[in-house]
Amino acid sequence: MQIPQLNKYSLTFPHPQDANEDGILAWGGDLNPSRLLRAYQNGIFPWYNKDEPILWWSPDPRLIMEINDFKLSRSLRKKLNKFEYKFDTNFSKVIRRCGSINRKDQQESWIQKDIIEAFEELHAMGIAHSIETYQDGELVGGVYGLVVGKVFCGESMFADVSNASKASYAILVRHLKKWGYEFIDCQVPTRHLKSLGAKEVSKSYFLDRLQKVNMDTIDHRWEIIDA
Repeated sequence: MQIPQLNKYSLTFPHPQDANEDGILAWGGDLNPSRLLRAYQNGIFPWYNKDEPILWWSPDPRLIMEINDFKLSRSLRKKLNKFEYKFDTNFSKVIRRCGSINRKDQQESWIQKDIIEAFEELHAMGIAHSIETYQDGELVGGVYGLVVGKVFCGESMFADVSNASKASYAILVRHLKKWGYEFIDCQVPTRHLKSLGAKEVSKSYFLDRLQKVNMDTIDHRWEIIDA
C-alpha cells in the first residue's frame, strides 16, 4: 500500500480507517495549528523521527483511559501530598523535558524542535496544556497534551524523581473528571499506561466515541482545584 502525501495547501486527511497495518495514514504537510487540530479531531496524530518527513498515524487498536478506570494505588495516594501541582505555568519546560529523557528501546525522542514549537503555539491558543509536579519549588515531573472537545489527548510525561509523573497523571485525571471530560486518548499501547487502567479498543470504537464528544466544549479554567 502506497502511503499518500498530504497537500500542503489543503487540511484534508485521508479517512483514518485507510491507514496501513502499521497505523500510518499519510506523510508530509506541516504542523500548523489548523492542521494539527483537524488531525486530532479525527483521531490522527504526528509521530516521526529526526530527518524523516512528517508521518501521520491512526493506529488500530487504540489505547484510551476512561476517566473512571484510572487505578490510583494506595501507595501512590499516600505520596500525592509530597508534591505541589500547577497547570500551564511551565509548559515549555515540560515539553522539553519530555523530549530530553532517555526511553527504553528509543534512540532519540520524536519530540523535536518543530513539534515543540507547534505545541507551544497550541498552548498559546489555549488548546495544549501541561500539568506540573513540583518538589521544594523545583519542577520534577509533568504531563502535556491537548484538548479536543471532551477528550484530553495525552502526548508525553516525564519524572525526575520517583512517582512524579504518576502523581501528575493522577491530579490530571482528578480534574478532568470534575470538569466533565469523557476519556484520555493515550494513542498507542504501553505497559505503563495499562498498569494505570488504560485499555485497548478498536479504532472503529475509538472513532465513534471521538465523533460524539469532540465538538462539545467544556467551560472551565485550567487551575488546580483539589490537589
